[in-house]
Amino acid sequence: MSKKLTICSIVGARPQFVKLQPFSKQLRKYYHEIIIHTGQHYDKNMSETFFQELAIPEPDYNLNIGSTMHGQQTGNMLAKIEQLLIKINPDAVVVFGDTNSTIAGALAAVKLHIPTIHVEAGLRSFNRSMPEEINRVATDHISDFLFAPTEEAMANLKQEGLEKISLLSGDIMVNSLSNAVERSSVKKGLLKSIGLASGKYYLLTLHRPQNVDNQDNLVLILSQLNKLDFPVIFPIHPRTNNILKNDHTARKSFDNIIFIEPQSYLSFIYLQLHSYKILTDSGGIQKEAYILRKPCLTIRSETEWVETVKTGWNRLCTPSDPQLVNIIKDFSPPTEHPEIFGSQVAEKIVNKIKSMING
Repeated sequence: MSKKLTICSIVGARPQFVKLQPFSKQLRKYYHEIIIHTGQHYDKNMSETFFQELAIPEPDYNLNIGSTMHGQQTGNMLAKIEQLLIKINPDAVVVFGDTNSTIAGALAAVKLHIPTIHVEAGLRSFNRSMPEEINRVATDHISDFLFAPTEEAMANLKQEGLEKISLLSGDIMVNSLSNAVERSSVKKGLLKSIGLASGKYYLLTLHRPQNVDNQDNLVLILSQLNKLDFPVIFPIHPRTNNILKNDHTARKSFDNIIFIEPQSYLSFIYLQLHSYKILTDSGGIQKEAYILRKPCLTIRSETEWVETVKTGWNRLCTPSDPQLVNIIKDFSPPTEHPEIFGSQVAEKIVNKIKSMING
């Protein structure tokens, strides 16, 4: 029996762990997989519990990079990943999404002439002030093959001359969420522990630098959301918590906002499933909300998931808009819910990888 070829999957942040689960499960039917975790997300509820709850194989290597300035973090990842790839000498490298782990993994691989595959390619917010936008554009243009989650993403890749190395696969999050929804029933006591009723709360996430790095902007957003008709549950991101932790007076003044610790993946899926509406500045959560058929209001001026806005299930909101509270209250999606993210996506991706690598 011939020895299995080796593929390295490089991850480092919450959205990548979620995408890795169905991909890894399918990939291991045909290949020897080595998982490299950069340690970009190191908080237990944003890292370790994802692997446990989703039954993802433990990473073979954890680089423990942690949080620092973008350039330093990316550079540290690049150096350590390069050393590992020289040691492992894989037949291909797969990166996911648009984080610093994504661009560092892709750069290390292509400089070593290892075939490099980007899952979730072609997304564009057209906002170059976002580090994610730089990461995703650069990764697409140095990778050897690209898997696009949507027709809009494919159109972007075609516009940039990358059509010949691109495939419309659908979004692997479809597989991930199907698995997570089934598993999330184990969290049925969560709402009672917080003191909330199903369908009677908003779920909020904030972590974009433009929303949280400036305390005045953050307080403005929270002051607006504090006026909503249902409680707002806010699993507070470490970045956001660092901004608020020195201002206890401001935090206590938001009496309609319930601050809780970052949640494990299954807990957060459960909170999404039972929320009234979802408020976020996260690209990944906009997509999760759509797949879960939850109304989503995005606290940003642009989105990489434009299809969710076009269908009417997502609305962009400017934090400074004096009508923000009324916009959120009045928002109601249509009855139609087009399937824009595909199906059996992990299978499609792995089958294409087989045809590429095995010839």
